[in-house]
Amino acid sequence: MSKKSVNKRSRKYRRRRRRRILFGVEIFVLVLLGVGLFGYMWLNNVMERMRPEELDTSKIQVNSEVQQNIEAMSGSQIIAVAGLDARGAAIDPEDDVKDLRNSQNSDTIILVCIDHDNKEIRMVSIMRDTWMNMETPGQGYDFAKANSAYNRGGPEAMLSMLNTNLDLAIEDYVSVDWKVLADVIDVLGGLDIEMRNAECVWANDYNKEVSAAQGVEYEPIEYNEEEDNEYREVHHLTGSQAVSYARIRYGGGDDSLRTARQRQVINLMMEKVKKSPDKIPAIIDTAADNITTSLSSSEMLQLAYNAVTYTMGTSYAYPFELVYGEHVKDALGEDVVIPVTLYNNVTELHEYLYPGVSYTPSSVIEDYNYYIVQESGYGESKIDSVMHQGPDTTAYSQVSGTGE
Repeated sequence: MSKKSVNKRSRKYRRRRRRRILFGVEIFVLVLLGVGLFGYMWLNNVMERMRPEELDTSKIQVNSEVQQNIEAMSGSQIIAVAGLDARGAAIDPEDDVKDLRNSQNSDTIILVCIDHDNKEIRMVSIMRDTWMNMETPGQGYDFAKANSAYNRGGPEAMLSMLNTNLDLAIEDYVSVDWKVLADVIDVLGGLDIEMRNAECVWANDYNKEVSAAQGVEYEPIEYNEEEDNEYREVHHLTGSQAVSYARIRYGGGDDSLRTARQRQVINLMMEKVKKSPDKIPAIIDTAADNITTSLSSSEMLQLAYNAVTYTMGTSYAYPFELVYGEHVKDALGEDVVIPVTLYNNVTELHEYLYPGVSYTPSSVIEDYNYYIVQESGYGESKIDSVMHQGPDTTAYSQVSGTGE
């Protein structure tokens, strides 16, 4: 039976073909709408699982002279990221001699600088033992370790401490348990990190607690025991192993080198996210229940977008010029880190966070600077004799960005 010929020029054929095309377009649009609706519902559900916290802005202090110059600092957005110690969750109350279950010390504080003008993200770790004033400016001195502020008064106290001691005006924060960092690293498939043998030993020791907090079986990092402590080798680390590596405080460098390890882990994570953006939904889903933040859902999404699209720049530990050790303990009666001098450090910090902006520290910084110098004995004349780890140095506390 012969095929019936079709006149493709006829009106009837063209109308039928047009209807088919329109029908196909309608189906395609409906599918897109369905996918979009599903994605919106999923994302909304995930964001609701995060713990948004409306800050009491009346408790967040900003030095008055800084408040008057906020416009000059608008090119860079600063968010304070606090890493809280999650080890106590796995400890029996009867064995908790250090009261870790109730501790809210922010042993990790990182200033995340999102430079919108240069499309770059830079980080500054605040060394946990940095000596900072917890009191309201003009109402006296209550200097203590930086990591205690969160425990004293929550995120408002932490932000106030950072603002008044560093001449900043930070209004947003993200806090996260260290446990979730391990979970996210596992979602990414682990990290490849070059480690010394000594670091493997210390990381394995920490990993017993971290594995218990994460709820995974302890797995030691295998290393070449025939080599000495300085032997270096690249190891593929699981989440708990990588977090344990980031917690090491021994082997020279102390907390300065520890903060460098933390920023190295974060940089490596960002590299993997950029190479595998399809894992972002799983990462968000994994982290959602363990994040407390002042940011809205849309702001968190924008932050995630910036993290993927912006370049990761170099990062450092603060203070840039510092001293710690026996002399400080003898002078202050505390084992803390002091900036030498605070005035110079705050100036250098602003030059790093806000490129091209000339800055003169406020009268509050001048006051705190004088107090620290009088109490510790470390002033301008001692700068050349202390540790330097800021911009323009090749010290181990510097961490290079991904350059991608």
